[in-house]
Amino acid sequence: MDSNKKIKAVAFGEILWDVFENKKKIGGAPLNVALRMKSFGCEVSMISSVGQDQDGATILREIEILGIETNAILQSDTYPTGLVNVILDRNGSASYEIKYPSAWDKIVLDDYAKILVGNASVLIYGSLVCRDEVSRKSLEILLQNEVYKVFDVNLRKPHYSYEVLEKLMIPANFIKFNDEEIEEIAAVWQSPFTTLEENIQFIASRTNTSSICVTKGKDGALLFWEGELYKNDGYTVKVVDTVGAGDSFLAALITSLLTGKQPQAAIDFACAVGALVASFSGANPKISSVEIEKLISGK
Repeated sequence: MDSNKKIKAVAFGEILWDVFENKKKIGGAPLNVALRMKSFGCEVSMISSVGQDQDGATILREIEILGIETNAILQSDTYPTGLVNVILDRNGSASYEIKYPSAWDKIVLDDYAKILVGNASVLIYGSLVCRDEVSRKSLEILLQNEVYKVFDVNLRKPHYSYEVLEKLMIPANFIKFNDEEIEEIAAVWQSPFTTLEENIQFIASRTNTSSICVTKGKDGALLFWEGELYKNDGYTVKVVDTVGAGDSFLAALITSLLTGKQPQAAIDFACAVGALVASFSGANPKISSVEIEKLISGK
């Protein structure tokens, strides 16, 4: 993609409230990716659904203030705005209780949403939204477009099946896993390999996907891009919570790669962004380019 061309991104999937012990913040992996891409100068739209309730009205208002186009976010009079209870362990690592059904489980496409994706540079989607047949079928329709497709594997038990995961991988141009997710899927697919590098190649071959990234928490990430492997060993920060760190990592990586940044520089930048997000509370803290560059340079 031309580095001078502005990315037009569409994120499909859940928007919700992350409910912590004493506060709640807007979230959902696709929204987190969208918000971070917006902060990097991309033009970003969301396709989702919220309830006709106070939570829905507030989340729409917040998203609009942050510059995300919301015309393809439906308002349901049947299902409530999504809520997720976030449980943090002593290290700040998060686990989630995801309410079902929520409005984002029932995303129905209108003509506007279809045109939006048809005119986009990149479509970002995840696996969680496919726990319900309504949203899954809507996504399957959008995946028929020629747009560049980024699949964020997001395994949240019991909300996935391996059959659906494979169907979501096949059309993807780019797949992002964490290390536990790729190991789980490789084992189910009876991979004969043991190393992360080998299993990346195994998944790439099985799904015919040209680009794969695997995050490794504090230990950085691996990127398979145009037949080459790149890695970053991570940056040291004091972790407050890990909510949304992987989403911001993905946003930084995709924005960098699609605007022509060299793959090594892109993964270094993405790992720094993800680490900085983990050093704050919540999925969408403001971080500056100065903070990012300082972390990369080690100064």
